[in-house]
Amino acid sequence: MLYQNAQEWIDAPHKRVLFFGMSGLGKTYLSTMLREQGDWFHYSIDYRIGTRYMDEYITDNLKTEAMKIPFLRELLLSDSIRIAPKVRFDHLTPVATYLGKPGAPDKGGVPIEEYRRRQTQFRTAETAALMDTGHFIDRAENIYGYPHFICDSGGSICEWIDPALCENDPLIAELSQHCLLVWLRGDKAHTRRLVERFDRAPKPMAYQPEFLARIWEDYLLKNSVKADDVEPDDFIRWTYAQALAHRQPLYEHMARYGVSLCAHDVAAIKTPDDFTAMIATAIDAA
Repeated sequence: MLYQNAQEWIDAPHKRVLFFGMSGLGKTYLSTMLREQGDWFHYSIDYRIGTRYMDEYITDNLKTEAMKIPFLRELLLSDSIRIAPKVRFDHLTPVATYLGKPGAPDKGGVPIEEYRRRQTQFRTAETAALMDTGHFIDRAENIYGYPHFICDSGGSICEWIDPALCENDPLIAELSQHCLLVWLRGDKAHTRRLVERFDRAPKPMAYQPEFLARIWEDYLLKNSVKADDVEPDDFIRWTYAQALAHRQPLYEHMARYGVSLCAHDVAAIKTPDDFTAMIATAIDAA
C-alpha cells in the first residue's frame, strides 16, 4: 500500500486515495464532501471519459441523429449550428446515453454488435482516464496547489483488471503506486437496495466482454427471443444482480492492494478529519 501504517497516513502531507465500488455506495458523496470542506482535488474518471476520451464519439452520434431531421440537417450542412454534449460532474447522461442498452432498435435499444463496439470504446476510454491519474496528481499540486487528491472511479473499474496477474496487472500496478485504493463495499441490505433502485431506473453499464457474451446468450436462450427482439430495459434489469455478483470477487481482489470501508460507516463520515481517522483505522486493520 502507498501508506504502510496508520501514522504514516495521518502524518502524510499529501494524501492520495482512489475510491472504487458499485455506484450508490458513497464514492461521489465522499469525493464531494472532501472537495468542498478540505484541500482535496477531485478527479472524476467519468467526467474525464465524457470530456476527453469519448467526446467525439458522443458528438458524432448526436450529429447522426440530428441529420435525420431535415430542418437540423440543413443547418448542420451549412455550419449554422453547433451540437455538443454537456457533461458535468453531476450530469453524465451524455456518456450513458451513448453507451446505450442492447436490444430492439424500435424499443430504444442498440444492435448488439454496435453495443459491443461502444463497450470497447468505453473500456479504452476508462482505462486511459485511469492511467491519467498520476498526471492529474501533478496538475492538482503544481497548478492549483492542492495537497490532497481523490480519484473518483466508476463502478466498472474492476471489469478491466486481470486477477491472475495479481500486482502485475497494469491498472493495479499504476494506480497503487499513486493512490491508496479504497473499496467502498456494501452488504446484503445495500445489494437489495441497489437492485431495487436499478429496477426503478435502469441505466447503461459497462461489462467485461466475456461476461457480456455469456449473459447475452443466457438471456436469449432463457427467454427464447432473437437479438433484434430483446427489450433493452428488461435485459439490463435481468443482468444487474448478476453483474453485482460478477464484480464482487474482482473488487475483493483489488482491495488486497488497499483498504475497504463499509458503506454503513461511510455514511457517518461528515468531515475530512472523520475520513482521515476512518482510513487510519482501516489501514491498521488491513
